[in-house]
Amino acid sequence: MLDEKAASTTSGAAPANALPPYPEADLMHVVDLLPDEERARYREVREFLQASVRAASIEYWNREEFPFGLLADMAKFGLGGLQTDGSSTLFKGLMYTEIARADVSLSALVGIHNELIVGMIHELGSPEQKQRWLPGLEAFSVLGAFALTEPDHGSDIAGGLSTTARRDGGEWVINGAKRWIGAGTIADFALVWARDEADGHIKGFIVETDRAGYAATKISNKIGLRIMQNADITLNEVRVPASNLLPGATEFSRANELLRDSRAWVGWQASGIQLAAFDIARSYALERLQFGKELARFQLVQQQLADILGNAHASLSLMVELARIQQAGKLEMVQAAMAKATTTRLARSSVAMGRSLLGGNGITTDYEMGKLFGDAEILYTYEGSYEINSLIVARAVTGKSAFV
Repeated sequence: MLDEKAASTTSGAAPANALPPYPEADLMHVVDLLPDEERARYREVREFLQASVRAASIEYWNREEFPFGLLADMAKFGLGGLQTDGSSTLFKGLMYTEIARADVSLSALVGIHNELIVGMIHELGSPEQKQRWLPGLEAFSVLGAFALTEPDHGSDIAGGLSTTARRDGGEWVINGAKRWIGAGTIADFALVWARDEADGHIKGFIVETDRAGYAATKISNKIGLRIMQNADITLNEVRVPASNLLPGATEFSRANELLRDSRAWVGWQASGIQLAAFDIARSYALERLQFGKELARFQLVQQQLADILGNAHASLSLMVELARIQQAGKLEMVQAAMAKATTTRLARSSVAMGRSLLGGNGITTDYEMGKLFGDAEILYTYEGSYEINSLIVARAVTGKSAFV
């Protein structure tokens, strides 16, 4: 692979097919922070994602279909077991960035899969649950869905959750509805969060999707994350054995710790989508001719390219610092919320500039930027909206709550 520093200082006329300076756009040499083994793995996975996932994902996105073949290929690179393979926090984050750089929907699936599904079972599950589910999850031969959000409860889910569970002998009986559940129509099981009728606590249950009373309906016509199979789920007297209760998830506070980490993970996605916007915009500007010269020679185009890349690296630098404190076990919700809010705000701006730079071609998926434009809106909203995360930060630094 071309050395970025050498490429940036090479003089003279370059071959027509030469890579531009800083081909990976890593101006801050973030990848150099990884140890040698992780750096080599990073480059291998990045090459695979750019060569085999990025272009292939476009038609699946257009059709709102899930690319099971791409998922199987991703499994070969260990992306189903990032949470349990001993990788550093920084390496995991950069993997999420590079997957988002190739396709945001698949990065959402990989992130939720690792941070919430694998993470919950690994941290909060029983030995039997770990033995049954983790090997298949890590190999991507099994998929799980994280079923928390409800039709009438999103930001207020901790206090407003209305799905119920009642103990009936050796079983739990679950009733309720969930909405916006990623992979809900293709998962083998769902981690369902329900309020115990006996003590009022929110608890986590493994609910196999083939159980009587479980139904999932795909949510269609989305403007973004169209590959992710979000679902409306209904649970009507669904019975699961008592052993399906996660023993470490008998109070919502334990789940909230992993939800904090998941919120931080979106910041890596936001960094990745901005790098993708830069990749697409730079390539377009170097190839597109207007008034007899490349777009890249126009000052306003160069300004947009510089702003997109500046936003991307501001986001990435924030996430590198977040990884440092997360690795040290010091991550709190305020930091995760600040990272999520800031990076997704910048991502929305960066992708809008990229769409503008491509002109009319920026609104179609043929040139990819239209795909990113829709996906950026989802990042801005999910895992806590921009406004909610901003209020979390402000509450922490003022000591005053403005939620109600």
